[in-house]
Amino acid sequence: MLVILTGVLFSFLAFGMLYGVSSQGDAAETYPKGFRGGACTIETENLIIGYSGYYLPAGYELPENSMRSPHVPVQCGKVPEPAAVNISIDLLYPESARNFLLAQRLVKLEAIDNTEKEYEILSVAAQSHPSGVITQALKLNEPGQYILYLEGKNAENADVQVKVPLKVGLDWKDQFKKLFSTFVRKD
Repeated sequence: MLVILTGVLFSFLAFGMLYGVSSQGDAAETYPKGFRGGACTIETENLIIGYSGYYLPAGYELPENSMRSPHVPVQCGKVPEPAAVNISIDLLYPESARNFLLAQRLVKLEAIDNTEKEYEILSVAAQSHPSGVITQALKLNEPGQYILYLEGKNAENADVQVKVPLKVGLDWKDQFKKLFSTFVRKD
């Protein structure tokens, strides 16, 4: 029995080391504190947020007898195709962030002559969020890289800016990882 238990434990450890995963999720820049209960986190000097998103596949028609729509979870801002996306942002820390006046700005990144240029798609005026939750429904019609900015001032009047990355569409690397996910190391 001890040999079987040791073998199972060793298998879990070997798998975790091989694929670079841990109990805190992977260590990508967009969520340095890990994957927490369906939300990814982003930490800046003045603010920590958790965010999750759901998309409705393009061309989906809701049946008449449906109780709910089939929104598909988005893994930390990776949307497989152009779609309607609902994003939910939790203001995690500090708790006083609920009183910050935070504006939202969605931009699309375009590479022109070896420089990235931002094109503003949506702007929402600064407001406080007493519930600690910000929700936004977005229509992302084209594949590409997007950023949803949260911008404002904290209680000490210092600038606050959080970038929530959204990648729409899968490139060949993503397709390869999806196809061979069992054998390919995570980012």
